[in-house]
Amino acid sequence: MQPTSRSPVAVGDVVAGKFQVERVIGQGGMGVVVAATHLQLDQRVALKFLLPEVLAHPDIVQRFLREARASVRIHSEHVARVLDVGTLESGVPFMVMEFLEGEDLEQVLTRGPLPVQDAVGFVLEACEAVAEAHSLGMVHRDLKPANLFLARRPSGKPGIKVLDFGISKVPVSDREHAITKTASIMGSPGYMSPEQMMSSDKVDVRSDIWSLGVVLYELLGRRLPFPGATMPELVAAILQKAPEPLGQVRPDAPMGLVAVVDRCLQKDPAVRFANVAELARALAPFGPRRAEQSVERIETVLGLGPTSVRAEPPAATPIIAPVAPRVGAPAESATFLPTTSQAARPSGRRFVPAVVAVLVVGAACAGALALRMREISAGGSQAAAPPSAATASVVASVTTATSAALTPATAAPAATAPDAGGALTRDMAAGAPSAAPAAPIAPGKSHAPVGPARSTAPASSATPASGPSCHVVSYFDDNGDKHFKEECH
Repeated sequence: MQPTSRSPVAVGDVVAGKFQVERVIGQGGMGVVVAATHLQLDQRVALKFLLPEVLAHPDIVQRFLREARASVRIHSEHVARVLDVGTLESGVPFMVMEFLEGEDLEQVLTRGPLPVQDAVGFVLEACEAVAEAHSLGMVHRDLKPANLFLARRPSGKPGIKVLDFGISKVPVSDREHAITKTASIMGSPGYMSPEQMMSSDKVDVRSDIWSLGVVLYELLGRRLPFPGATMPELVAAILQKAPEPLGQVRPDAPMGLVAVVDRCLQKDPAVRFANVAELARALAPFGPRRAEQSVERIETVLGLGPTSVRAEPPAATPIIAPVAPRVGAPAESATFLPTTSQAARPSGRRFVPAVVAVLVVGAACAGALALRMREISAGGSQAAAPPSAATASVVASVTTATSAALTPATAAPAATAPDAGGALTRDMAAGAPSAAPAAPIAPGKSHAPVGPARSTAPASSATPASGPSCHVVSYFDDNGDKHFKEECH
């Protein structure tokens, strides 16, 4: 096969002494892409050439070279890598790119609209590449299904590769300003934002967010949100009309996702998502399981964190998980916490002191109880005699230390705080009055309930004159462990 006016190379040609052309992959209005093999490395590559007839337009030639420079600066796995550039003897420039196997999303759409998770997942991967471009001060300006290539990874799984940064807006010197101005009028009208229609050299990252919204709308609905039979009709629709609601085009689309797309297509850039991190965060609930990983990579590339992104997912229903109330707390005090990546995680540092405190109070209470039983046994008939000073001191000090160790850093409101012994569960005899005189306590038997300890409570008339009436009560701490303590009246 010989070169033609539409292709600068033929099958079998060796380019630059090392790339042998195998076949034509695709051809457009300004260039052609062929598959080739690196003869020394036995590596398959793609070669992209400009067509001979466009060499008369220096701005197009410069744009072609700028695409190579822009692509090589982006290291995302979702951008087709540029390996080298060169020029044929005829003066035709070419670039050497990684060889991709698969098809672009425009071809995928010929088989019908995509499932919601697949469409969102593909757009999130495109957002990863676009985020890195934005971090370098670049705006793609030509995002569309034909420039989103669904390539097969070595693992066999498909992944998006963003193509054609040729008309991207990049920081340029005064010498290149004229080239940028000429190239800025190019693009695909159906995917261009209103501000790009008006003045392409003044667009920012929110223009790409508009285009990503159009792409997602088309992947879900298999049609453009702003149709037009002629160019004037299309321009008028983009500038003046509202899109056909996605919910009518794709009835099974979640309402939250419909709202995300609608926000992307707001004609005022200030109302759209401010960056692709916000867009990705809003899309994540509707994407595949790997969606959160894409969001985190995008936030990292843009230098944002989960707390600094101003995302406002319009209708993504928050997932909440119930937190069981404390033992003894009223049922209505149950609270809910969001199950998101930003939800605060309990610190493990407070767990160890709490366990130690529980063990200490358990041992101390057991010792105090044993001491009390010995006093009761020694006292004979005086079973209701007051506890010794040592016993009361041990119980009081241990109870105080345990409460301090288990109290969280942020105190609960007074109305819902547990009593001095924590959330108590007492072995209560139904209907027994709290002020009833106590009977001697025999080891291993249940006892009557008493109210919270009050140092100022008057003694019952039945209480012996020798001292206050004391009882051992059981309670459960916040960890669910059972303990004993002595209360006196």
